[in-house]
Amino acid sequence: MDSSVQEHRLPGDITIKWTMRTDDYDYALPPELIAQHPAEPRDSSRLMVLGRQGGPTRHLAFSDLPTCLRAGDLLVFNDSRVLPSRFYGRRTGAGGSEGGRIELLLLERMEGEVWRALVRPGRRLREGAAFRIDGLGDRDGTVIGVESDGTRVVRLPEGIDLERVGVVPMPPYVKAPLADAERYQTVYARRPGSIAAPTAGLHFTDALLDRIRSLGIETTFVTLHVGWDSFRPVTSQDPRDHRMHSEWYEISPKAAEAINRAKGERRRVVVVGTTAVRLLEANAIAGSGSIRPGRASTDLFIAEGHRFRVVDALITNFHLPRSTLLMLVSAFAGRERVLTAYANARRRGYRFYSFGDAMLIQ
Repeated sequence: MDSSVQEHRLPGDITIKWTMRTDDYDYALPPELIAQHPAEPRDSSRLMVLGRQGGPTRHLAFSDLPTCLRAGDLLVFNDSRVLPSRFYGRRTGAGGSEGGRIELLLLERMEGEVWRALVRPGRRLREGAAFRIDGLGDRDGTVIGVESDGTRVVRLPEGIDLERVGVVPMPPYVKAPLADAERYQTVYARRPGSIAAPTAGLHFTDALLDRIRSLGIETTFVTLHVGWDSFRPVTSQDPRDHRMHSEWYEISPKAAEAINRAKGERRRVVVVGTTAVRLLEANAIAGSGSIRPGRASTDLFIAEGHRFRVVDALITNFHLPRSTLLMLVSAFAGRERVLTAYANARRRGYRFYSFGDAMLIQ
């Protein structure tokens, strides 16, 4: 079998095959279309409405979203909150002497004060290296392991207050810090744990949510803590070789009941963001089609050939080329249709990536 032919096994021992190459998800984007700041107000961003099965594409403002929804729809949001997980400091040597400047980005708590982290400069923070974080006085942290992908396992000083000394990390393509870090949080963010915002939700305001609910549209919230994969391009030519990092999620009994009820009554489940899509689809696979409450983690890689069990419509941003997020959206609406829509967006001057404009696929 050609190495570019992907096999995908579905429940019931059904296997389908299709040709898939990472290069097929590449596109050129002028740098000026990478949004460097969020729209103000939040719901003034643009909204492209794309028919999943074809039909004309519409170009609206995000505040027009309620006109695209139906009474009885269920909107599912990811309520994860971005941790202030970027830290600055210095290496320390014998006797507490200070070395060069360092930067840490915490990716995942492993246990207690032990975290998986990205560090800069990596060559200076090898296993056994000690460091001090600005604002914590003379308490040292330590690199206790180096993983195969270059990430570090670090032990932070005991009792570290992330909210006090950490900085909310911005996406790597955003060049200037925000005046207000809350602008990189959704208005409904409640549960700290992400290193990147579930950015499709950044377009919603409290007033827009109130309008949506007044139309008989139901809302519910789930939690998936977003990891670094949001910004990691797929570098392998065969996407099967790409390793997805596992992300922690939780579905409450109330949310599970709302989603299962909507599916049972044949009402649309409209999911806000690719992170919530991965959560729901992973849970549905484990639950043989139904949503089960509880905590778990997922490394599900959704690509062409995936049979969507829960998601009927998707609200999302415009994603990086060669990314797992673009592959997920292409699995939902078809690669050629999505890339044609992206080309249309570029011609019309849409803003791309985390602070960019939005797309509704239905």
